[in-house]
Amino acid sequence: MTVTENGLTAPDGHRIEAFQWIGEKPVRGIVQIVHGMAEHSRRYRHVAQALAQAGYLVYASEHRGHGQSALDNGTLGDFGAKGFNALVEDMVTVSRHLRERHSSLQLLMLAHSMGSFAAQIFLLDYAELVDAIALSGTTALELLDPRRSGWTLEAANAAIAEPLTVVDWLSRDPAVPAAYLADPLSGFALTEASLLSIFDHGLRTSDIAQFDKVRKELPLYLVTGDQDSVNRYLAWFDPLVERLRLAGFRDLSTHVYGGVRYELLNEENRDEVISNLIAWLNRVTD
Repeated sequence: MTVTENGLTAPDGHRIEAFQWIGEKPVRGIVQIVHGMAEHSRRYRHVAQALAQAGYLVYASEHRGHGQSALDNGTLGDFGAKGFNALVEDMVTVSRHLRERHSSLQLLMLAHSMGSFAAQIFLLDYAELVDAIALSGTTALELLDPRRSGWTLEAANAAIAEPLTVVDWLSRDPAVPAAYLADPLSGFALTEASLLSIFDHGLRTSDIAQFDKVRKELPLYLVTGDQDSVNRYLAWFDPLVERLRLAGFRDLSTHVYGGVRYELLNEENRDEVISNLIAWLNRVTD
């Protein structure tokens, strides 16, 4: 297993932190990991290692306002003047870089949480850059919008009988919330402007007509737990799935795990979740 740290320069000069994992097997495809809000790419190292061992080159980058460089320069939680669209544009920069360097390989995107929200926007405008998209811990953005839903991070533990921490909603594995709270690159708040830009820029994804120009054979995989408070225990997940079906996507797979909370890839049954993800990736690349 080889892990390298590198970076890319966005068109506006922003430096994108990035990490790459590659195993010893012949590479069958590339997986671009897109992390969530108030966390960072190296929280996915166990996922990247499993994918690399399965024959995938894995590339993960840090969003604006996230990662070590944001901590160092005092911009944790701040997307900058362009808001959420800047994150999407950075994803495009990474995808194009991977396409140019590995033109013979399929490029597959794995996006979790806020990363999956950005991937929904990416899907509308840049789907031609990827060969498949997997969305983990995702939801219909217009339903989650806190200005309408009233959803707050503080209320995310509401359905948990005796939470040990304020972030037990992430996973049933007590080591996960504990590690998250101890991590200086996780658990910070977004600026109000950055947070609201997610939903302002993401409102387009609620309009089925926006998907008209997206090729409908693109494989999509939506995976969640039925105890995910961010999609209100499937109440905001099912409408997203139905919207994509109505939009005409012909290769749309879903997997709902019983009893599982928000961070499926860090849950007690993470090995099962990752194994099923790899099975889907293998089918797509085959």
